Amino acid sequence: MAEPSTKSPDPMDVALGAAVRIRRRTIGMSQEALAEQCNVSFQQIQKYENGANRISFSRLVQIARALKCRVVDLLEVLDTPDRENTAELDLLGRMRTPGALELLSAYERMPAEARSSLVNMLKAMTAAPPAQAEAAKEVA
Repeated sequence: MAEPSTKSPDPMDVALGAAVRIRRRTIGMSQEALAEQCNVSFQQIQKYENGANRISFSRLVQIARALKCRVVDLLEVLDTPDRENTAELDLLGRMRTPGALELLSAYERMPAEARSSLVNMLKAMTAAPPAQAEAAKEVA
């Protein structure tokens, strides 16, 4: 019996899955609804969105049709120069963090002044305490 693979998903598969998830959530479609339109289980959609399973081209066409977009709209993040691609893949990876899309959606509805205050508060909350920052400088 073959041993299960411990290899992590390819970053391109993760990015494509994240693009599918973002599009699906943007139009307010559930994983179940997308799965039904593509004749797969919602668990399969989860695996596609997490990059755990690769999306075949024929399945990608089905997904794009169900999401009412073009295949190239989902592939766009993969078709950029390497330097920009790395930043976009990182961004898409961060969008997989639980709650990230909900947070972004709420952030978009906030007035500009409240956004600025929130960003400043989060920066302050996540900054390293002065003792840790000094210790880090000494190690480097």
